[in-house]
Amino acid sequence: MTEQTHSSTTQENAAQQLSPEQIAQMQQQWVREQFQKANKFLAEKGVIPGKVLTDQSRYLVPFVAVWKMEASQPKKHQYWVISGDLPTDYVSADVAPTAREAIKHFSLTWQLKAENLIQSGVVRDPTQAKFANLLVARAQSLYKMQEDEKLWAQQA
Repeated sequence: MTEQTHSSTTQENAAQQLSPEQIAQMQQQWVREQFQKANKFLAEKGVIPGKVLTDQSRYLVPFVAVWKMEASQPKKHQYWVISGDLPTDYVSADVAPTAREAIKHFSLTWQLKAENLIQSGVVRDPTQAKFANLLVARAQSLYKMQEDEKLWAQQA
């Protein structure tokens, strides 16, 4: 706990020394990295992104980016892709009409995946236990984000 507090204080002090232009540049860099991460993830799953629907995509730097992407191959279809300080994942856009609802979907899905890992007993493996704990923690954070009206006030 102390290390996190120190780390966040250090980051805040560093941020205070940056100009607004530098902060904006760092945020844009983070968004680009998350976009590349999302594209790579989809490609590894055999889905070739055609375009991003930027007006429907959302991001909260440096925590989470939710992209609505349209695939051109293997067939034309839309997906929600999530990346950031959490596992990268994707789902058909049919499950959620908005980025906020997509975040809720990922949260609930990850809770179920973690529960399935625990119930199956694979969490005896320390790596699987760590992954299940990560899923639960990120799922809880996502759920809180999607419930926070302040974060979504500007969404139509």
